[in-house]
Amino acid sequence: MGQTIAFHKADQLKAKPDASGLGFGKHFTDYMFEMDYSLDEGWHDPRIVPYGPITLDPAATIFHYGQEVFEGLKAYRTEDKRILLFRPDKNMERMNQSCARLNIPEIDEEFVIKAIKKLVAIEEAWIPSQPGQSLYIRPFIIGTDSALGVHPSATYKLLIILSPVGSYFGNSMSPVKIYVEDEYVRAVKGGVGYAKTAGNYAASLKAQTKSEEMGFDQVLWLDGVEHKYIEEVGSMNIFFKFDDEVWTPALNGSILPGVTRASVIEMLQHWGVTVKEKKISVNKLFKKAEKQKLKEVFGTGTAAVISPVGFLKWEDHVIKVANGKTGKLSQKLYDTLTGIQTGKIEDKLGWTQEVKVDHEEATEKVQPKAEEAPEAVKTEDKPKEAKAEEKPKEKKAVVTD
Repeated sequence: MGQTIAFHKADQLKAKPDASGLGFGKHFTDYMFEMDYSLDEGWHDPRIVPYGPITLDPAATIFHYGQEVFEGLKAYRTEDKRILLFRPDKNMERMNQSCARLNIPEIDEEFVIKAIKKLVAIEEAWIPSQPGQSLYIRPFIIGTDSALGVHPSATYKLLIILSPVGSYFGNSMSPVKIYVEDEYVRAVKGGVGYAKTAGNYAASLKAQTKSEEMGFDQVLWLDGVEHKYIEEVGSMNIFFKFDDEVWTPALNGSILPGVTRASVIEMLQHWGVTVKEKKISVNKLFKKAEKQKLKEVFGTGTAAVISPVGFLKWEDHVIKVANGKTGKLSQKLYDTLTGIQTGKIEDKLGWTQEVKVDHEEATEKVQPKAEEAPEAVKTEDKPKEAKAEEKPKEKKAVVTD
């Protein structure tokens, strides 16, 4: 795809939020990427525009039939001021897998990575630099046909928005408490469990709320047929360390193939650790724990990278993992992966991609807004920056891979 990405300059830029209180997904940058699809033109009109609301017909497919996919990845600022992306090719590969399942036209993976890099380069000032912080990148596609009736949309919109985010754990990595959900299920084989689509997360909210009311942080999902095999934890993949081996549920069509999951498996194999991808029953997990064979449990995902589990409850059975503390392997994985992501550790596996910032190119390719005359755009003038606005406090949300 040899299309040029247009850049529509904002009249005024936002004030940057206080880096000490970023949270997750509360603040958004000045610009976003937008691209449209039609049967006649395919994916076309790629552009970077000022961040803001979009207009959709009330009958749009996304509102009634949920035809949508999304991804989540991050940009990191290194100590030497470089900007790194972590395995964006894997995210785009998974996005196309989701598109295929939701009957959405596939994207040009290399072109969308190019768009991400261009957008991130323009928004480099928004990338926070304190430990654990990053710029979260959310690409998503929605069906936009304005007609009722259960059928694939003929038109779509691809958008990419950016959000500076704080450290998932704050000042320290604290193990979470997990409730094994035995009533509700997340997905079944043959459904859309392996796709990153909104419906999967909407279906998880009831159980997540239930677990929080019981004093737990996350839900451990079991399979949707027999209600006995472990699948995911919250919105993350799950790993168990039994003695010197690490087990994780095998991908089966209902489990999301996490990018961090794949990276953990590859990293452990690189270290010579035995990793087994297999069906794991919750009964076997608790029996191994009774025999003192369960050493560590941790979830993996884009937001937390590694999230250690300190407590598990299933029916009347309770496990306290690693005495409620973060295990050595969990900590090593977290330190290594975040070290690679932030450039502190050499990337021997070739996982990171650098975002090059060219300030001259960013100004030379500015395009006028549709409603403006070309002479109204002055590329040499810097947009004014607005004062920060206070926002109401929001309830903490469960973030995704």
